[in-house]
Amino acid sequence: MTFSSSPPRTGVQPGLRRRRAGCPSLLAVVLKLPLAPTALALWCLVPGFCPGQEAAPPELRAGRVDGEIVLDGRLDEASWQGAELIEGLTMVEPTEGAVPPFRTTVRALAGPRLLYFGIECQDPDPDGVVAFNTARDGSLGGEDHVRIVLGTYLDGRTGYLFSVNPLGARFDALITDRGDGLNHDWDGIWEAAVHRHAGGWSVEICIPVQTLSFKQGLDRWHLNVQRRIQRLLETDRWSGATQDWNSIKTSRAGYLTGLPEFQTGLGISLRPAAVAQASKAAPDEPRAWDLEPSLDIRWKPEADFEVLLTLNTDFAETEVDSRRTNLTRFPLFFPEKRSFFLEGDDYFDFGAGLGRDVVPFHSRRIGLVGGVEVPLLAGLKATGRVGGTSIGALATWTGEEPGVAPETSMGVVRLKHDLFEESSVGLIATAGDPLGGDGSWLAGTDFTYQTSELFGDKNFLAGAWLLAADQADSSGDDRSAAGAVIEYPNDLWEVGMSWKRVGEDFDPSLGFVPRRGVHRYRFDAEYQPRPEASWLRQAFYQVGTAYTTDLDGRWESYTSWIEPFHWLFESGDEFEIGLNTSGDRPTEDFEVADGVEIPAGTYRWNRYGATLETASKRAVAADLSWWTGEFYTGRLDNYELSLELNPFPLLTIDLDVERNVGSLGGQRFSEDAYGARFTFNLSPDLSFASYVQFDNESDELGSNNRLRWTITPESELFLVVNYNWTVLGSRWVPESYDTVLKVQYELRF
Repeated sequence: MTFSSSPPRTGVQPGLRRRRAGCPSLLAVVLKLPLAPTALALWCLVPGFCPGQEAAPPELRAGRVDGEIVLDGRLDEASWQGAELIEGLTMVEPTEGAVPPFRTTVRALAGPRLLYFGIECQDPDPDGVVAFNTARDGSLGGEDHVRIVLGTYLDGRTGYLFSVNPLGARFDALITDRGDGLNHDWDGIWEAAVHRHAGGWSVEICIPVQTLSFKQGLDRWHLNVQRRIQRLLETDRWSGATQDWNSIKTSRAGYLTGLPEFQTGLGISLRPAAVAQASKAAPDEPRAWDLEPSLDIRWKPEADFEVLLTLNTDFAETEVDSRRTNLTRFPLFFPEKRSFFLEGDDYFDFGAGLGRDVVPFHSRRIGLVGGVEVPLLAGLKATGRVGGTSIGALATWTGEEPGVAPETSMGVVRLKHDLFEESSVGLIATAGDPLGGDGSWLAGTDFTYQTSELFGDKNFLAGAWLLAADQADSSGDDRSAAGAVIEYPNDLWEVGMSWKRVGEDFDPSLGFVPRRGVHRYRFDAEYQPRPEASWLRQAFYQVGTAYTTDLDGRWESYTSWIEPFHWLFESGDEFEIGLNTSGDRPTEDFEVADGVEIPAGTYRWNRYGATLETASKRAVAADLSWWTGEFYTGRLDNYELSLELNPFPLLTIDLDVERNVGSLGGQRFSEDAYGARFTFNLSPDLSFASYVQFDNESDELGSNNRLRWTITPESELFLVVNYNWTVLGSRWVPESYDTVLKVQYELRF
């Protein structure tokens, strides 16, 4: 199938709507402090020496399962009635520490193989509950929902997230980046049911123990519970109820205690699949038919270690990439979407502050060459923990694709050892080349110091990393990269800085490095007060700069930005204005649009723009941005519109428009991309989505249509139809199509 329908092109406007993507740090704060407090701050960096007495984390004891639990959202079984409960949560937003107006209670039950959670959400106005989504893995951020966070290793760094909304839509994710990130593409086997009534709504969640990896011998796990009441823009939480911490930071969670010795059986699961395919690659090509089996074998020799073997793997159910425009001279990063590579990919995370400037291992380099799919004959992945060390290892074997790539093997190993309460040190190594070249490798090390107890309750991070790589037939000798970052990411202040050096010949075969032979510097600071005003929730004031030089210190490009006006209203709507000044010094001519070139030279320009984002609690929500001003030797107007419509719970419509209209050297041009997604959610287990895209660079119209039916928690059916048209003269003609039927079933022993 096609993962990228056209050459990626996008124009990025620094500053505006990027306030949490910067690299915050503490340096600017420390420089303003008198000597004694500064010494105290540095003393706090030593684990265990922070002043103040922190309250003990709360605990919830799991009850025992006595008889059958009917998953219907009604907590009426005897086991629920006798279980210990969380009596209520604490408000995080809008008023930190306040008592929520609506009561939320939480119970937990634990059996040898199953873990249950029962949550009662009081709401005297059930008609005011905001819920549109019924899809599996749909975005629930703009709706009422509850979330359960589990830290099954008690390491304060990793965990699982399970969310349910009042319509029964389920969302799950892995917690990554030491409690600061989520892998949204992880899919676990679990169930949930909701009951709505005059006094609110309740939910029952059932999680098979085999779905989770955990440290054996523990009788307690980290646990946190959070509830969102969207019409009030209210967030309530059980533990760590402060605006400086988020709910997925398991180091600030409470405890689920009284856990039994879980029975995971033999720890073996088999997932056979059959794939039937009919395709036509071009109008003059014959129709092709294919029927292929595939098999995934999963083995858990221990509860905290897993081995996954995939054979003759097919990725038919994977959604195509979104088309984007690109007005820069550098390639864009496209994220991994294939399920085999997404499972356990948090074990391969490397370094702090790398962003997408340096990605030492990017799994899309395996099985995809120049946008063409290469068959994955077999893949073997091992992930888990041994003591305080996490281990990730991956080996793959790809088949020959004539004219594209030969048969070859590739692999990666990642080790990360826990230090202190929230820090780590690690190693990474990769080997192999997608094009079959010999002698390609990468090796590196990283160290990250992180704490959520600076000055008692503030977040702080500092990290450094070093990489070296070699590629087949490489003749250069500057094949290393290094970097460092300092971050101070908190609610009132987000401040930070980072530095990266990328060698001229640093080009890892299994990585992504869009720009080599440079030093890259970034500084970002944002002040985010919460004024006491009935109409204003929070204000944001941001300044920052990103500066790139060559290895001799000669500047190549820069962007500085200021956001003097950014308000989040009490209604949930946001409005912001930004200004930036940019410079670029390309050494070669490059093309920004068909027939429109920018000559080598030195350029400086200024731009300004505004963004309006309406509250997602409404049935119609919009995000509109406009940027205008100079662009190299001419001008450019950039318009972006995202529109989400929820006319009724069974249907969601998403529209995306990006339009760039410019003038350079007397030549006018436009670079546009359009997308529309229609999702019919008949239930959380049955959905149909149609995604239609067009861009005026390729003049191709593509559609990706996918039916997903979760027949049982262990079995799924996918029907995928991809169809592409192209412009021929004044009419649309079919160019290619691909129809795939995939059925898979998982057996657990």
